[in-house]
Amino acid sequence: MGAPYTTPKIYRACRTMTQFQNRRDAGQQLGAKILGDHKGLPLRDAIVTGDHKGLPLRDAIVTGDRKGLPLRDVIVLGIPRGGVVVAAEIARVLHAPLDVFIVRKIRAPFNKELALGAVASDGTVFLDQALIHQLHIPQKLVELECENQKLEIQRRLQLYRRNKTSLALDNKIAILVDDGIATGATTIAALRALKHSRPARVILAVPVAPRQVVKDLRAECDELVLLDTPEPFVAVGHFYEDFEQIMDSEVVELLERARDQF
Repeated sequence: MGAPYTTPKIYRACRTMTQFQNRRDAGQQLGAKILGDHKGLPLRDAIVTGDHKGLPLRDAIVTGDRKGLPLRDVIVLGIPRGGVVVAAEIARVLHAPLDVFIVRKIRAPFNKELALGAVASDGTVFLDQALIHQLHIPQKLVELECENQKLEIQRRLQLYRRNKTSLALDNKIAILVDDGIATGATTIAALRALKHSRPARVILAVPVAPRQVVKDLRAECDELVLLDTPEPFVAVGHFYEDFEQIMDSEVVELLERARDQF
């Protein structure tokens, strides 16, 4: 990372209930929050450093003042598939480039919804060794699942990128986005892998997450933009009116549309 480590900040909206119409709605709310238009909770101090003379990101976008933060310094990364829909809205609000950052859950052999960890596109692996030990899962099964997910990552990279190179993140502000967090395993793997690309700053933006994973998430990024930590936390989809499965074709369309703008 380019800048010295400082204690991460977290901004949460105060709500009695969280219910997003769909992923686009969640992305629009996150985008507004990042710009500082959401109930006076700006994130501009997290994005604009002294090197940019304190000009808010919002003003840099509107005025194009070269003393402000150049748009090329911000890249929005969506975790497929649902996270790309949320990220596309954030990128639209920020007028920033959009790309994917692929990470796959390492699933328990007896329950495909239970995450034992995750693997990212650069090979970074995060495993919940305590859970694996508690469930008496053989290491060979974990390794096999990890290899299977690496193959799936390669398939998706070829499908989504269409032979186009990934956006360079070196010395950039990377905003990593998902449509919600359950266990945090895939997100932590993504954040750790993302740091290998040496961005100047890593911001994690998600609509909802369980309260108990927030501490771990904060430790892995520079800034956490989180709309709510509802209790009880049933499942991510519980907080959306429309949580339809996103198809690969929709991800490809969003990425191509974003590429046409930059």
